[in-house]
Amino acid sequence: MAAFTSGLRIVFLGCLLLAACQRGREVQASVGASEASRQASVEAAPELQDVIETTPAYIIGISYPQAARRYPPLARALQDYAVAMQDQLMQAVGKLQGRKPPAPYDLSLQFSMVAETPRVVAVAASGSSYQGGAHGIPLEQRFVWLPQMQQMLAAEQLIPDAAGWQAVADYARARLKAQLQRDLDDDHLEPDVYAEQLQMRGGMIDAGTAPKPAHFALFEPVMNADGSIRALRFVFPPYQVAPYVEGTQTVEVPAKVLLPWVAPTFRPLFRAG
Repeated sequence: MAAFTSGLRIVFLGCLLLAACQRGREVQASVGASEASRQASVEAAPELQDVIETTPAYIIGISYPQAARRYPPLARALQDYAVAMQDQLMQAVGKLQGRKPPAPYDLSLQFSMVAETPRVVAVAASGSSYQGGAHGIPLEQRFVWLPQMQQMLAAEQLIPDAAGWQAVADYARARLKAQLQRDLDDDHLEPDVYAEQLQMRGGMIDAGTAPKPAHFALFEPVMNADGSIRALRFVFPPYQVAPYVEGTQTVEVPAKVLLPWVAPTFRPLFRAG
């Protein structure tokens, strides 16, 4: 019974943190849509200066890849996302009304280049934001910029058909559940605990991979040597498909699974191998 109650607490806390992650995704989607409409040739890229700020109440650390400045709309999207995360932290600090928290609030955010080719540029953003409580809120975002098309690539554009998301969801679920069973086998749990964990965490996987673009909004390309995309690595933040302690989960979906469903405009970016 105690194990079951603990499981319910994990799921409840997961819902809270997943909602916070979803707000972060909505920020990214809004930023991506607005920035993609700008003309890179007209406006210069922002400086993308790293941020290090320490006070008794909060700590901020943000680092950027300078290579992103070669793509002004992408660079602005990164900066806008970072500013939005800073604003969220400072709103939480403001609620302290001058009181010193037991532990400093903090924002740690690192942007890193995942891919850079003439047709595809991708940046990963990973970090956390602590605003009180037991632990920080994980931050995971991905930005995929298409230089030749001058647009950010979003999940709903990539696969416009609901049947396509069902195929992606089926593939991702199978891989995640196979890994879950391997992990539980390695833990050598008692049969009743094993069954409870399998049911609870399997339910998290089913819910977190429901066949909707929003559940697969975070992805990064896995590139062939010739600059084509051979797979997409879908990223699931803590609590989307697994408990917080399991960290961020990923599944690589190969091009051969994706290509039948990819919108014609983007099919030339892929090559199944």
